[in-house]
Order: sequence, then structure tokens, then C-alpha cells
Amino acid sequence: MLFVLIALWAVAAIVWLSDRQAAVNRWLGMVAFSGGAGALAAVIDLYVMPAAAEAGLNEVGRQLLYRLQAASSVFSYYGVPYSFVLFAIAYRPVPLSKRWQQGLPFVLLIPIAFCLIFTPAYNEMYPITFRIVVWWAVPYILYGAAQVLLKRQLYASFSRTHWIVCSAVLPPVLFSMVMNYILPTLGHLRMWVYNTWIVGLGVTVFVIGLFTYGFMGVRVLVDRRRFDSTLRAVTSGTAILNHAIKNDAGKMRLFSEKMKAYAIETGQKELLADVETVLQASRHMQEMLQRVHRRTEDLVLQTQAVDLSRLIDRTLKPYEPALGHVRLTRGLARGWEVRIDPAQVGEALGNLVANALEAMRGSGELSVFLTETKRELIIEVRDTGPGMDRREAAKALEPFYTSKGGSGANFGLGLPYAYHVMRKHKGMLQLRSKPGAGTAVYMTFPKRSVQASKANAEETRQEAMEGGEHSG
Repeated sequence: MLFVLIALWAVAAIVWLSDRQAAVNRWLGMVAFSGGAGALAAVIDLYVMPAAAEAGLNEVGRQLLYRLQAASSVFSYYGVPYSFVLFAIAYRPVPLSKRWQQGLPFVLLIPIAFCLIFTPAYNEMYPITFRIVVWWAVPYILYGAAQVLLKRQLYASFSRTHWIVCSAVLPPVLFSMVMNYILPTLGHLRMWVYNTWIVGLGVTVFVIGLFTYGFMGVRVLVDRRRFDSTLRAVTSGTAILNHAIKNDAGKMRLFSEKMKAYAIETGQKELLADVETVLQASRHMQEMLQRVHRRTEDLVLQTQAVDLSRLIDRTLKPYEPALGHVRLTRGLARGWEVRIDPAQVGEALGNLVANALEAMRGSGELSVFLTETKRELIIEVRDTGPGMDRREAAKALEPFYTSKGGSGANFGLGLPYAYHVMRKHKGMLQLRSKPGAGTAVYMTFPKRSVQASKANAEETRQEAMEGGEHSG
């Protein structure tokens, strides 16, 4: 049970620290914490109290331990089903009014309050009144499990993360439902001792998922912090380099111009050719440095109200003549007005489109979609190129990493720049790729952050007729 205590509270801490603002993380962390509280009660019962009695602990100390055990046990029995059903509702949101959303946690507390007030207090044999608690705890857990399982994934490439969540969370909770509520109601007490193995399995799935595909945004957070620190280092480094080289390059150009004038005046053609080479080199050096600096400098957003689907149409238009045998498919949810920096978002989207076209080498299918969820607007850019393995995909957002050879003009800054733009908009840039199956990049805008609003139905229909939902 000590393992269960440490494992569950470690999971709770990781999930809570990954995103304190997200309700889904708060309640999932509470599920793990409540389960850990039950393990704490068991540890006190099996190990701490016998050791304390052997050590000659006085009555006051033993009473304190007993009360801590009682509180932990009751908190676990009531906390697991309560927090699990609220996690499930946050994970697959139920359409409720704002008042109901705020009041639902209090409504779901009513059975717990009833049991605390009207059923017998904790004792070692019957920590709760199982024959009463089972009638609300089991429905809470079953409804929550159904909610989690029925969550519809908008993108198939995100389904792996969903099933990792299901595999890590549902088996331990459903198993504990049988052992902690149903069997004790039938007279089989202390069945919680068998929870250790199934909890261990759930924690193992959690750890594997954490370091492979991610779990409840935890891996996203780790990657985000790594990319943010890398971008800050590159930004400060290129700023210093730009300042230092710009001055020296200016001196080179000034004196080269003087030498050029002298070479022309004295008719020294060989000297003139050498000076032109130096001038061209200094201009190229400055141009290259400025291009890197522009992509890595800290962005200052100039936001304005923009129709997102029209911005996508405008961004795609210049690339249409270069499609060749590439078929362009677009499916855009029309009528969404957002407050963003259209120049930066357009540039970021253009980078993704250019990368996709370059990957397909003149043939394939480029798909651009704008879809909506309850809380987000998502731009997807998908290609049918060669794709990337997991190692390449993990490095794709790092500045200066590129899998493209040849052109010296390619700095590997397109995706990091797009990531930087999305972070400035409090959104996310996510990449999914598989060798032989192409690459998909998702630009996710939280509706609240970009103040998204939907035009009325008539305007949306008219705009769809003007823009067209699909083009080739």
C-alpha cells in the first residue's frame, strides 16, 4: 500500500502541475489524490499504528493517528466517485448553462453530505455505510466511465492519447468500484487490499504514455517549456550577433565603397572585381543574419478582428500557381471572427503550407481544414509526403533543425516561428507524422484567448458560397 500511496500522489502532483487552470486536470488529480488517501489510511492501519504501539506512543498520539486514518479513509471512499464523475464531465463536456456548470459540483455533493450527516460514523470494520453509499457511488463511476469512453476524437491522430487516458484511468477506477463498494455491500470486507496490482498497472500505463505520446497535456507542457527556453536562447543570441555583425558589416561596406570608387577612378579592373566580391559577401551576410533575426526575435502582436476562414483563403491563394500535380482540398468552418495578428498568423500558416508542398515534391494531396470544438478553433495542414519518424518529429520544432538538404537559404526556422506565433496567441502548435503516411500540423486557438465569435447563419451561408468549401 505504500507503493500505491506514493504512486497515486505522484500522479496527482504531475497532473496538477501540468496545467492548474484546466478543470479536467484538477479533477483527475483529485481522483488520484483521493485514491492515495485510501492508501494512506491503509498504511496507517497496517504499519504506522502497530509501530507506534510498539514504540509506546501515548493515548493522545494514538488518537491523532486514528483520526487521521478515519479522515483519510472516508475522504477516499467519498472522494473517488465524486471527483471521477466531475473529471469525466470536464473530459467530455456536457452542454449546460453557465449557472449549472458552476452549481453542478455542489449538487453532486448532496449524497455525500447526506451520508456524512445521517449514517453512522467511521469505525474500523465499517468505515462507511456501504449499503447506502453504493447507490450513488456506483452510478457516479459508471456514468463517468461512459462519458470518458464516448468522447469523440476530432482527429484520428489524437486518439492514441485518448486511449492511453482510458487505459490508465478506467481499469483502476472500475476495479476499485467493485472492490470498495459492491463487494463490501455483499458482506466481503477489506477487499481494497487487491487494488494494489490494478493501480500499479494504471500507473505503468500512465508513465509509458507520459514519455511516448503524452498524458493529459503533461508531455505537451514539457515540450513547450523546452521549446520556449530554446527560443529565448536563440532570440537573445541572434540579437547580440545581429548587433555585433551589423556594425562590422557596415564598416566593411563603407571602406569597400571607398576602394570601389578608387578602383574606378584609377581604372583597376581586377581590384574592382575583388571589391565587388567583398561587397556582395557583406550584403549576403547581413541579409542572412536579418532573416534569422526576424524569425527568432520576440514577437509583438498587433491584433485585430479577422475572419479566420478568409485569412486562410488569402494565405493559400499565392501558393495555388505552384501546386502542380498537388491536389488542394480545403474544408473551412465559415463565419468565425477572431482577434489575432493576421500578418503573423498568415506567415506562420504560409510556412506550414510551403513545408507541405516541399515535402510532396510536386505530387500528392494538400488538405487545409478549419474546424471547431467546444473550446477551440483548429487549423489543420495535412500533406501526403514521406512523413517523419518519431525522432525527426520530436526535433522538428527545434530552431535550426531541418531534414531538407541542398538550399543554404533553409534555416529550419519555419516550424519554430509558427510555434512562437501560436504561443503568443496562447494557443498550441502540434505535429503528427508517420513514415509513409504524411504529416499533419495543427494550429489550435483557444476561443476565449482570441475572443472568437460566430457570425449569424445567413452571413455564414453567404460566405461559404463565396469562398467554397472545397477546391482542387
